[in-house]
Amino acid sequence: MDSNVKFIEALNRAREISWKNFGRRIRFYAPSFMPYSNRYWTDHVRPFPSISVTGHGCALRCQHCSAKLLETMIPVKSPNDLVNVFRELHRTNAEGCLVSGGCTLDGTVPLEPFLDAIARAKRGFGLKVVVHTGVVNKGLASELARAEIDAALIDVIGSNETIREICRLNRTVEDYDASLNALEQEGVRAVPHVLVGLHYGRLKGESEALRIVSSHRPAAVIIIGFTPLPGTPMQLCPPASPHDIATVIVEARRLMPKVPIALGCARPKGRLREEIDPLAVQAGVNAITYPDPKAVRLAQNLDLKYSFSGLCCSQVYEDF
Repeated sequence: MDSNVKFIEALNRAREISWKNFGRRIRFYAPSFMPYSNRYWTDHVRPFPSISVTGHGCALRCQHCSAKLLETMIPVKSPNDLVNVFRELHRTNAEGCLVSGGCTLDGTVPLEPFLDAIARAKRGFGLKVVVHTGVVNKGLASELARAEIDAALIDVIGSNETIREICRLNRTVEDYDASLNALEQEGVRAVPHVLVGLHYGRLKGESEALRIVSSHRPAAVIIIGFTPLPGTPMQLCPPASPHDIATVIVEARRLMPKVPIALGCARPKGRLREEIDPLAVQAGVNAITYPDPKAVRLAQNLDLKYSFSGLCCSQVYEDF
């Protein structure tokens, strides 16, 4: 059988599984992490920004990012700074925020000093707070539970070689498995992210990452795609291909038929996004962040019930 025919059949099978378990519907997300406006959505809703607890600094400086992604976030350096940001978000009627930051050399985000501030935001301001954690141990998982965060977002890498070469991290695949286990044991809602093409734009370890995630009880799974960033060591590497991203979505659906799956905000833009997003719709993905208009039109043509939200796509578990 022709490989393209097999690919289309795989997309169709994944879509049928999704529709059987979740119905013929899709959710589109457009948080205020970045500008997004077209005939379907305009940026006039309640804010949902991203915040970095390390400012623009990161000790790890992975090959694919080199702290460039932190430059788009609101920088804070102290718990008082974070409380002030939360207070301003409350004043402007924001829905919530993503709390993230650069990593220390052991692959963790230094969240501990900020957890009391996060707990205060949850209790006093009623904000949704999702947290990008990095590697998690039992102590941090317990503190995240105490702070009552809405979800822990954790990138799961399935290749030891990728962990060493790309992230320059002295960790193993088992550390990500242990992180998910720690969150699970403490009752923290986990939303793992799998980055397609992290190994110089090629598939390596994504299937193992999905296997690890599927062995736990994720609230949702986010598929994202490597995008070469100017000024990083990997700026000349090829981006994740639409075919590879769709293939990983299909595999995620096969392994986790009843877990909501979203195509996240971190993925190639332009012409590649025009290809990626319709393929994701064809694969029955439950949600897409900043969808290309072609994906919205395809959803319409497939008679899907669709809607937009200004929240982070990690909240797809609430919608499905």
